[in-house]
Amino acid sequence: MQASKNYKIALLAIILVAIITVSAFIVHNTSNLSPSISPTPTPTQTSTQNPSPSPTLPPTATPTSPLRTPILFPTTNHSPQIDMTRHVGEITQYQGVELSPINAVYENTVAGLQYINQTTYQLKITGLVEKTLNYSYNQVITNHPTIPKVATIFCVEGWSATLLWEGISVNNLLMEAGINPQTTVIIFHASDGYTTALPLDYIVQNNIIIAYRINNVTLTAEKGWPFMLVGQNEYGYKWIKWLTEIEASNDSDYLGYWESRGYPNDATIS
Repeated sequence: MQASKNYKIALLAIILVAIITVSAFIVHNTSNLSPSISPTPTPTQTSTQNPSPSPTLPPTATPTSPLRTPILFPTTNHSPQIDMTRHVGEITQYQGVELSPINAVYENTVAGLQYINQTTYQLKITGLVEKTLNYSYNQVITNHPTIPKVATIFCVEGWSATLLWEGISVNNLLMEAGINPQTTVIIFHASDGYTTALPLDYIVQNNIIIAYRINNVTLTAEKGWPFMLVGQNEYGYKWIKWLTEIEASNDSDYLGYWESRGYPNDATIS
């Protein structure tokens, strides 16, 4: 009986020693694990470094129609915004000369835009002539030679434009009417009441024309249809638009619309 009891005590002691040995082994190996692996921070942890911003894609561009870029010319009173787009069929060069766009000619009116009826339109040749003539639009452009001219219009507001002007000689029209030798000045009238005058000698010597086409494009109402006087070497207020009458006169002191309001009657560009 005593022997059996001693056997059990010895067995328990062996088991206890085995447990202690295994535990010591496990603790030893755990302490030797590599320290390079750090625990994953929990959401409550705060990093001491500034996090890199998340990359963002730029917003997708919405296709738009191309915009016309206006060109601003220097002026004395205001700055007209000029639409530099080209008209259909418009040419950009003529005999090696670079041409300004038609739209570089700024619209300037005294009584609003003029829309003239081609069916009823007449160009009158009046004043000191042997016979007063009335031409239809088609009679002017089909019964007379077309003369091309490259000329620059200079406005007192500061802008300028060089274009190809095509039109009819004023001198030819006056000769058909039989101009009186007493004539010294030619007065031009427009449908809006605008007038201006130029010396007869200037018109003859420079073979001044009334244009019906610019840069190979027929005048529009905005540009002075049916005819615009090409006052080459004269400031723009001599370049009358919407022409309806050409009057032969001996009144050398005649003052046109702007001339009677203080502009020089001699508008020659020096």
